[in-house]
Amino acid sequence: MAWDFKTEPAFQQKLDWIDQFVRTEVEPLDHVLGSPYDVRNPRNIKLVRPLQARVKAEGLWACHLGPELGGQGYGQVKLALMNEILGRSRFASVVFGCQAPDTGNGEILAHYGTPAQKERFLKPLLENEIVSCFSMTEPQGGADPLIFTTTAVQQGNEWVINGEKWFSSNARWADFLIVMAITDPDATPYRRMSMFIVPSSTPGIEILRDVGFGGEREASHAYIRYTNVKVPLDHMLGGQGDAFVVAQTRLGGGRIHHAMRTIGESRKAFDMMCERALSRFTQGQRLADKQMVQEKIADSWIELEQFRLLVLRTAWLIDEYKDYRRVRKDIAAVKAAMPKVLNDIASRALHIHGSLGVSAEMPFMGQITSAFVMGLADGPTEVHKITVAKQVLGDYRPTTDLFPSYHLPRQREQALEKYGDLLDMVAAEV
Repeated sequence: MAWDFKTEPAFQQKLDWIDQFVRTEVEPLDHVLGSPYDVRNPRNIKLVRPLQARVKAEGLWACHLGPELGGQGYGQVKLALMNEILGRSRFASVVFGCQAPDTGNGEILAHYGTPAQKERFLKPLLENEIVSCFSMTEPQGGADPLIFTTTAVQQGNEWVINGEKWFSSNARWADFLIVMAITDPDATPYRRMSMFIVPSSTPGIEILRDVGFGGEREASHAYIRYTNVKVPLDHMLGGQGDAFVVAQTRLGGGRIHHAMRTIGESRKAFDMMCERALSRFTQGQRLADKQMVQEKIADSWIELEQFRLLVLRTAWLIDEYKDYRRVRKDIAAVKAAMPKVLNDIASRALHIHGSLGVSAEMPFMGQITSAFVMGLADGPTEVHKITVAKQVLGDYRPTTDLFPSYHLPRQREQALEKYGDLLDMVAAEV
């Protein structure tokens, strides 16, 4: 039986290398470049490509992929330990070949793509020569894909797509989009939709506008209109009506990987909070000597460590079962906890930094915005809490029929029946 919290020495050496490399070589990119997904920008090519080559030389490129796709096939625990380092930097995931949404889209193509599709789309995607877009959410749909309206209708040897999509990630830089559309409106709710590869050069794709989040340097999500967009029949991923099955191929892993990176982002805020508390003097004392500041640091450390253990345990369960469906509750719990942890720690760090904390000199406002984004992306927090509660209650079995928790008087009666004589004997002896 193995039950410990140790990292094997050989992998710890890799983690140490990653930590040093990210701090000294990758984090500076965050201050001098725009979007990590602007892969054809000459500035990105000049600065990012050499770092990617060093990662490949260390055997740490795209470690989420199996060896047949050029990765190491690391399990989720190892990926978690890596990603909590990579989460400190906007560029780290791209430098290590494991950036969202390309990782999830790559998984879909690896599972469902034809040999020709893998050659055209997956191969350059895995090399970060191109980036991709996941185009699912709709303006009126929100968290309910069952009221989506985008359609794909078969006409001859083509599918014709019409509709609008909202918050389509990285569409402005993507070479292809993976689009979810209704192919059978009369089918049962979860068999109505299918998934398609749509090259970005296809006529009829119109980016109405790029939508940015607060604090974002360049707007990263697009509001897209598809007007008579035609793709060949073989550009469907999976079978007709399989969109939800295909989506789970990417969403389960995507959610846990977001959580892993959130550990790194939260730790970055926590480190800055500690540095500020130890270096800032006011009224003759360091901030670190003031009890209200100490409380903020203690609360932040406790929250971060609790969340980290929940993420690592969930990663271990995924490795153990090799089935995201069996770990659905745990992934949902991680997803629900993630926004609060980052928001709480970033908010405390902001407050301890005073007016500097709310300025663009510090990352905290952006981190707080990111926390709210996390509470909405890949399903809102409320939906994930419902998933957790339903599964917990569905799996729950009372420990005994004799002692239902709401019958405490009966429990006391039975306890006295069992131990009353012994207690009387002890009383008599006393």
